[in-house]
This record gives sequence, C-alpha cells and structure tokens, in this order.
Amino acid sequence: MKTAITCGDVNGIGPELILKALNKIDSNKHSIFFIIPKNVLEFYSEIVPIQFSYKFVETNTVQTSGGIFIFPLEHTRLELGVPTAESGRTSFQSIKQALELFDKGIIESIVTAPISKKSFEKVGINFPGHTELLADHFGEKNFGMFFAGGEFNTALLTIHVPLKQVSNLITYEKLDEFIQLSLSTLKKDFGIASPKIALLGLNPHAGENGVISDEEENIFKPVIQKYISKGVEGPFVPDAFFGLKLYKKYDLIIGCYHDQVLIPFKMMNFSSGVNFTAGLPVVRTSPDHGTAFDIAGKGIADERSFLAAFNLAETIVSNRNLNNQ
Repeated sequence: MKTAITCGDVNGIGPELILKALNKIDSNKHSIFFIIPKNVLEFYSEIVPIQFSYKFVETNTVQTSGGIFIFPLEHTRLELGVPTAESGRTSFQSIKQALELFDKGIIESIVTAPISKKSFEKVGINFPGHTELLADHFGEKNFGMFFAGGEFNTALLTIHVPLKQVSNLITYEKLDEFIQLSLSTLKKDFGIASPKIALLGLNPHAGENGVISDEEENIFKPVIQKYISKGVEGPFVPDAFFGLKLYKKYDLIIGCYHDQVLIPFKMMNFSSGVNFTAGLPVVRTSPDHGTAFDIAGKGIADERSFLAAFNLAETIVSNRNLNNQ
C-alpha cells in the first residue's frame, strides 16, 4: 500500500502515536509518506526512539520499492498540551500535502492523526474536522463518517452539528442517499456481498408510532421500505437495540447523531476503533479518538487505534483494487 500519514496537531499525541505505530509496521511491504516538521520529528524521537529506517524527500517522487519517507514541513513551535494557531496551521498543511500526493497519483490512502478544531479555529480554517475538509476538497456531497470496530460498525447520519439542528437535517432525500452510500461502502470497501444495516430511530422509543414525534413515521419507515429487500431494517429503539445486543446481527448501525452511536461504540472499541470517511476517491482512516492534549509528550499514548486505522486502510485499498479488476 502507498499511503500518506499526517502528523495531526503536533501539540497532541499524534506524532507519538505515529512513531510507535511505525516501529511495528513492516515498511518493506508499503511506501509510507510521513508528513511532519523536521523539528517535531526530532523532538518526539527523544520520547519514542525510532526503530525504523527512513529517508527525507523534498520532491513528490513515486517510491516503488517500499519504505518510510519523511516529507518535512516548515519548522513549527511546540506548546505541548495547548491548541495553537501554529499547530492548527501545521496540521492543515500536513493534510493538504497528503491530498496533493493523492491528486498526483502517488498514494492510495491517507491515515490521519487527530486534529484540534480549536487550533483550526485559531488560524481561521473553517472546517469542523477531517471529514468535511476532505469532502470539500473532492467536491463530494454524499459522504459519511463511518466507524469500524471489533464489536460493531457504525455510521453517522449527521456529524458535527448541534442537537437542535439534527431533526431539520434529516430528510427523505438525505436518508435515501445515505443508505445508498452505506450499501455501496459495505460492498465495495468492506467486501460484504449482502450487507445487513440497522437504522436507529431519532426520538425516544423511536417516536412511539408518531405519539412522541413523526420523523420515524414520515421519513424513516418509507425509506426503509424501499430498501428492506436489500437488508435494511428499523427504525429501532436505540436503548433497547444496544441493551439487547441486536448490533451483533448487523454489518452496520446507522445513528442519527454523533453521541447516539459513538458512546456505545467507544465503550466497546476505544482502543481498536477506526474512523473511516466513506464516499471519497481516497481511502482515509484515522484512530477514533482525539488529540489527548492532557497526556501529550508523556510517552503513554496507546497506539493500537492508530495501528488499526493503518490496517483498515490496507484492507479497503485491497478491496477496492479487487473490485476494479
């Protein structure tokens, strides 16, 4: 696999995670382009001694023999544990460099370390996260934030929006497009020939047949009926769904808003969960956690989720290549 790894917010745990992960990855099987300021690499190599060979590259040259290559960004000031405009700028530059590598056909995937929305805000970058930034770059309108884990996989119908906006954002057309995306993603990227999808209700008790609210009756059920023959079921009452462990029966759980599914997901998959952006030309994965500013630079960050993100990217690249044969 040819992949770019972005440094994330350098004042968080991203660089530490990456060095720990690269120490465990067989670089002979991959061409890995790690995008990070040289001074940041040097600083974190004192915390995580580098056990892999690497070369600095100044030009976007395709490497076919495998190995780890460092794209050095301009020098940046470190302030561990603090989101700053400078760290926001650096993390953004790392992502833009990775996208340039993809646009030139040099890489197939991007594995991103966590960024800080506050750092982005400080430097005037108006994206709430990777998902929206990447979708904007490719001009994609029908994209999704998916999470893959050992216990279950999930996807978010709405992403980084206030709860008071969620109901207005869920329309028949939006749900219809998202289910199409989910079915395509499970088949093409996850290699599941006949996927089963569960859709959770928006309201308590999934609206109680319209008594509490009518989104389930007027939007959810008509869309589900359209796709029921393709393995889509619901809308399920969320608390009972997880309490009865019904998630074990499905390949994907679609939640209506962020915390509805990410609370149970992270309770069960926190050290192994992976964030995947569906619907993009590039394969993009990341660990399912944030910058963890509180433990930055302490050498105690857990790299397992980052390793899982790298491995999932490799799997999805392989599945896409098989589909294109």
